[in-house]
Amino acid sequence: MFHQRGYNIESLNVGAVFDGSYSRMTVTTRASENDVEQITKQMNKIIDVIKVSDLTEGKHHEYEFILIKFNKSFQTSKIQKILKPINGKILERNNNIIVMSALGPSSDIELALKSIGKNNLLEVVRSGSLGLHEGEGTLKI
Repeated sequence: MFHQRGYNIESLNVGAVFDGSYSRMTVTTRASENDVEQITKQMNKIIDVIKVSDLTEGKHHEYEFILIKFNKSFQTSKIQKILKPINGKILERNNNIIVMSALGPSSDIELALKSIGKNNLLEVVRSGSLGLHEGEGTLKI
């Protein structure tokens, strides 16, 4: 549906919810307000879709998980300083590489990756965004 209408999926995250009888999907895209409205309408027409909600219409929590592999030549202290705001943790360290994990808003993840620079990264894996409405608001079916 996205490709047919010229929309790009920035990130996609899917996981089973509760008893596994259905899954929750978080789709992130960059689009105008009108385009988001059209995407929502089109997704609601898909038979297997139970409910669609635009989290950006209100206050929400949005996080992304990332795994990063560095060449050991990049200073560990510099990596830790860059990743501290997004809860960076060293998972593996040996003579040649450092593997770290981090969790934070996508905008903070992007900023950290830019600060590190492409030349210092050996491998990056991102989960895609996860989100919930803030406060008592929920996406109920």
